[in-house]
Amino acid sequence: MDIRRRNNVNVTGPDDAPVLLLAHGFGCDQNMWRLVVPALAKRYRVVLFDYVGSGGSDLAAWSEERYSSLQGYAADVVDVCEELDLRQAVFVGHSVSAMVGVLAAHAAPERIGALVMVTPSPCYIDDEGYRGGFSTEDIDELLASLEANYLGWSSAMAPVIMGNPERPELGQELTNSFCATDPDIARVFARTTFLTDSREDLDGVSVPTLVLECEQDAIAPREVGAYVHGAIPGSRLVTLDATGHCPQLSAPEATAGAILGFLESLK
Repeated sequence: MDIRRRNNVNVTGPDDAPVLLLAHGFGCDQNMWRLVVPALAKRYRVVLFDYVGSGGSDLAAWSEERYSSLQGYAADVVDVCEELDLRQAVFVGHSVSAMVGVLAAHAAPERIGALVMVTPSPCYIDDEGYRGGFSTEDIDELLASLEANYLGWSSAMAPVIMGNPERPELGQELTNSFCATDPDIARVFARTTFLTDSREDLDGVSVPTLVLECEQDAIAPREVGAYVHGAIPGSRLVTLDATGHCPQLSAPEATAGAILGFLESLK
């Protein structure tokens, strides 16, 4: 199988530089990184890809069985790493992809040498002693609405996820991205995203890790960032002066700056 075509792999930046592997979240594709790539690619080799079922990936390669688990998305990451023979790459994962990166690092530790978790959440549902931001009823309602009318759900939820109501173009961009995803594929990815509890997977993270959160985030409240930071020994927590769940779009300079600062500390 042609992994580069399957996952729409694109590479930019100096050939001999350390590698950053950028992974998008639910309902998105690699285009979500476009505002931070120029700053990152000055000093690093940047690898962009789309999960199967998203963006410019080969939709014929998608299967509900594989992508009903975050392990399926982690397998995409490992496949891309093996195809490009990446070693000790820095995995930059947005939202649910932050936890995909954890799974990929567990599965192929020689491939991933550090993690950058952008607005991560290991579990979206509140639990005793844990605030994920949503009740079980909230998530059930969210998924039911998505499955009943995906385009309507996208138009209503994307601006909430993006935040920054004074910049409606950002919410519209996320809406367009959601609406470009096949509804049947989005349904499976959404259930995988919002119903998975990955808290136990944080226990084994031993690579240098940056946790990036926003001052205000309707999807991953700051209690989640604090939890992830506390669960990964030696991790660094940075709170961006930004709002919403997608700081790579709403605050690209601050996001790129935080990533570059972390990378410099690894040298």
